[in-house]
Amino acid sequence: MDIKVLGPGCANCHTMEQLAKTAVKELGIEAEVEKISEIQEIMKYAMSTPGLVVNGKLKHSGKPLPNIEKVKALIKEEA
Repeated sequence: MDIKVLGPGCANCHTMEQLAKTAVKELGIEAEVEKISEIQEIMKYAMSTPGLVVNGKLKHSGKPLPNIEKVKALIKEEA
């Protein structure tokens, strides 16, 4: 499973990255969580950050940030 966290490096983007990593660990799945910070790459998926992309599909973008249970649910949808 391929998971991308989109964001230039703000506090919310770092939080989303940690949520994604925690969700992967708690779900016990094999996935690579990649942080994407280049604006051109982010724009391929979303217009607002932070963003969460699972297997090439945008699952969340912008604020408010989802809680850990929502992140796990979004990841499980693509598992």
